[in-house]
Amino acid sequence: MSKIIEREVIKLSDSQLKMTASGWGSDVIEKTTVEKITYLSDLPAGKAGGLKVKGYIAYPKDDSKNYPCIIWCRGGIGNAGTIDKFTARGIYGQLASWGYCVFASQYRGNDGGEGYDEFGGDDLNDVLNLIPLAEEIPSANKEIWGIEGWSRGGMMTYLALTKTDIFKAAVVIGGIANLRCNSDESKFMRRLYEHTMGKYNQKEYFEKCESRSIINFPEKLCKNTPLMILHGNADKRVLPHDSLDLSYKLLDLKIPFRLVMLEGGDHFMKSHRKEVDELRRNWFEKHLK
Repeated sequence: MSKIIEREVIKLSDSQLKMTASGWGSDVIEKTTVEKITYLSDLPAGKAGGLKVKGYIAYPKDDSKNYPCIIWCRGGIGNAGTIDKFTARGIYGQLASWGYCVFASQYRGNDGGEGYDEFGGDDLNDVLNLIPLAEEIPSANKEIWGIEGWSRGGMMTYLALTKTDIFKAAVVIGGIANLRCNSDESKFMRRLYEHTMGKYNQKEYFEKCESRSIINFPEKLCKNTPLMILHGNADKRVLPHDSLDLSYKLLDLKIPFRLVMLEGGDHFMKSHRKEVDELRRNWFEKHLK
């Protein structure tokens, strides 16, 4: 049974195509295909059925060879942070233009998908359930996988690395490693976890916060997945010491990683885009090709 139940090639207007080519490079338009999809995400073990979840796939137009696969994890929560078609054409088209098949989820409950975004709860299944989709992309090399996550997507990446050893490389940019459930340090973080966890009683609330913070259980991370962590030291949304504190744990556990702190970098790395792109591309090139 097909896991992809709907798929539509993204088509942009001429003006949007020019903007995409200007911002992401002409290869993104000329050499890649990006599709919006609806796919079936199984529920956790012991629960029957599945959810129709929205997402994207991207791949090189040249199908004469096979390409490594990358899962890309978006940030935000709920529909705040969903990736629209124009942005998808750039983000995923860029990765595909580097020679990868790309798989991305909007997470359950978002962009018209079924279910409810739990911010690192059962919606982690929506990330892991992207893996079987490679069976439906003829040019995908199903044996070679990488994963990347920004902000909340970094948290999803860390959690995914506790569930499988399939990934040969991981990249996290401005990723959440510690929700700091008792902290007033970051208004952005409080707003995020209150959206999903505020409905629980206090005990449940803190348990769920702690269970999403990789800083509490770094020993569960796959020890064979090289991890590159990028963080702007002027990030006011996800605090820089999320990545700094985690790096000490990774050292103790002898998990292979590289930490790059970018001076003056904000949460979106606006002033460091070319540098960040080069670091990401080289990391995947080194470990996936």
